[in-house]
Amino acid sequence: MTTTAWHADPLTWGKGARIFEAFLEPTCPYSVRAFNKLDELLNQAGEDKITVKIRLQSQPWHMYSGVLVRCIIAASTLEGGKQTARKVMAAIAAHREEFEFERHAGGPNMDVTPNQIIERLEGYSGVRLKEAFAIPDLDREIKWHCKYARQNGIHVSPTFMIDGLVQPDMSSGDEVRVWVKKALGN
Repeated sequence: MTTTAWHADPLTWGKGARIFEAFLEPTCPYSVRAFNKLDELLNQAGEDKITVKIRLQSQPWHMYSGVLVRCIIAASTLEGGKQTARKVMAAIAAHREEFEFERHAGGPNMDVTPNQIIERLEGYSGVRLKEAFAIPDLDREIKWHCKYARQNGIHVSPTFMIDGLVQPDMSSGDEVRVWVKKALGN
């Protein structure tokens, strides 16, 4: 048996001393709102002052959460690494309801298979995911995200941490300038 070496590119942008971690579930509407603000956070705060890290927070009430988290991590192993993963996350965000169940328990996705979800995501993102999705030990990276969230007491998405401390007063509904002030203190 031949094993192919792979590397999951960390979902990290910026190079500043302040560490801003966002625990996101890809189909959660509040996580999508937060995800869509991360570029502006980097712009306003300055990539030299802040490092933004996306931590994937799979949640079982979002029924295809595990499949989609695996797709994002699989994308990070492909050419382009974190940028390819970001492209996949953006496709999920832009078409969130097509990857979700109605009231978490019904609707058209009840008859959709994981393979159909992956194909749908490939169509929206333009990223070929099936081969990377099938990496036998890709779950080690998925488990890392899960263990990291658990060790930090993260239960809901989005949750934010600054320099390793959970920020319970931060919300996806906050304006980006509020995040910048909280992260940088100015």
